[in-house]
Amino acid sequence: MDQLSKCEANYVPLTPLTFLKRAGSVYANRTSIIYENIRFTWRQTYERCCRLASSLRSLNILNNHVVSVLAPNVPAMYEMHFAVPMAGAVLNTINSRLDAKNVATILRHSEAKALFVDYQYVQLASEALRILMADSQQGQSSMPLVIVIDDVDSPTGVRLGELEYEQLIQMGNPRFVPIEVQDEWDPISLNYTSGTTSEPKGVVYSHRGAYLSTLALVLGWEMGNEPVYLWSLPMFHCNGWTFTWGIAARGGTNVCIRNTTAYDMYRSIATHKVTHMCCAPIVFNILLEAKLNERREISSPVQILTGGAPPPAPLLEKMEHLGFHVTHAYGLTEATGPALVCEWQAKWNHLPEEHKAKIKSRQGISVLTLADVDVKNMETMESVPHDGKTIGEIVLRGSSIMKGYLKDEVATSKAFKNGWFFTGDVGVIHPDGYLEIKDRSKDVIISGGENISSVELESVLYKHPRVLEAAVVAMPHPRWGESPCAFISLRENETGQKGDVKEADIISYCRKNLPHFMIPKKVKFLSQLPKTSTGKIQKFQLRAMAKTFQVTEKKSTQVNKEIPQYHVEGHEQILAMSRL
Repeated sequence: MDQLSKCEANYVPLTPLTFLKRAGSVYANRTSIIYENIRFTWRQTYERCCRLASSLRSLNILNNHVVSVLAPNVPAMYEMHFAVPMAGAVLNTINSRLDAKNVATILRHSEAKALFVDYQYVQLASEALRILMADSQQGQSSMPLVIVIDDVDSPTGVRLGELEYEQLIQMGNPRFVPIEVQDEWDPISLNYTSGTTSEPKGVVYSHRGAYLSTLALVLGWEMGNEPVYLWSLPMFHCNGWTFTWGIAARGGTNVCIRNTTAYDMYRSIATHKVTHMCCAPIVFNILLEAKLNERREISSPVQILTGGAPPPAPLLEKMEHLGFHVTHAYGLTEATGPALVCEWQAKWNHLPEEHKAKIKSRQGISVLTLADVDVKNMETMESVPHDGKTIGEIVLRGSSIMKGYLKDEVATSKAFKNGWFFTGDVGVIHPDGYLEIKDRSKDVIISGGENISSVELESVLYKHPRVLEAAVVAMPHPRWGESPCAFISLRENETGQKGDVKEADIISYCRKNLPHFMIPKKVKFLSQLPKTSTGKIQKFQLRAMAKTFQVTEKKSTQVNKEIPQYHVEGHEQILAMSRL
């Protein structure tokens, strides 16, 4: 056995670039991309990627150079997921919802050699480049080569510099031989975290990790060949959860849309017979709140993979009634997108709809290419019992986990400990082995010694017919240390009003549906909740707001004035007193 060695015939570095080469041959005449009036086949897409890779090399883009792109879900954004690594470079998709300062920070930190900018973001890019230029004059950074991506369907003529995307395609060699991946551990992409709990960090993916993660998701979601995939999830978000590469692997069709509006999504689903799409739960509200003139009939079920924030069970139930079949996943940038999927089991089919929705809201089990997942007590590093109650931190390990954080050894070593990647998320394991997130570790509310999951409280709030969005954070409490504070945005009533729902109404509703210790001590109504650029609710902003709130307690009129008597429900008082 020891005499059998690796050779070129039996060992080839794993890379998702092989998916495109195969699609260009096997699915040559099948539609690869649809964008408004534009159609490409897989043969054309492969050729266009070869041309772009050829042009990048001619522009002196070399191995491991970073190529950044600031664009919506347009064909160019899709093609660059293959063309940039085919040139030996590393793709950095920048979140287009960031401000100029953040864009400049990413360009500086990544040392990007080229920046592709969609015409829609030329102003944003110009501001970022001005900031970068000021640094460059001080010797702190260098300027990237800038290439504008004009609209391929309706050219605008907008430019920033001399180079334009389609010109590079035309100039390139269609018979360019992609740069061979020498080591599957080589970097393929660089993604920056959204910074909900800390400063954004540069997460580096390997060719191997991207390949394995792609296969795991295609298998875990049971995606057959020839899917019609709607790009409702930004491709800048973990490389579209690897489906940029995955749709090529299945010979599918990419339906590209610039804007994730209800009109564009419903129109695309109906026109192109969309079978699959991904999105954060916030997109559910866009679909559910669509006006009549924005809706189109959904003739066959659309498979939705959702993640990014735990979706409340009531929201999942509403989506099913619209014609969407929801699968819940859990992941994070560092795990190359989804790491857990709530794989459905036939034995659950007979359960009541509400029960099924609760199961679907779990994060599930590890994808096939993840070696292991666990929930651990962080003090003892022991695995928590599978009782669905005992909480601990979710830890992962496997080849689809990131290489590490770019230029940040301290953060990398902090994330990788004892052979595990520490997610910072708190969860439980149910008796059937399925995981369920209870919170970010810093979002667990400890009230009088009782752990309160903000996710559970939010799930109950979402069942209220008038609640559109809900987020729960800790606020200071003079007796219990901290207590829940609910931030809510409301749906309009039949007359277009929101003011008819009061704080007392929400608290009364919670009293009927929650243990007393979980009831919010304050409800604050906002027109909309603050969100990150990827649609996640920014709880750090809400926590800062909640710290300014005060809970007033009523003192008893008994003779002994020194001991304040707090008017709370008996159950909560007993729970808290037992822990004092």
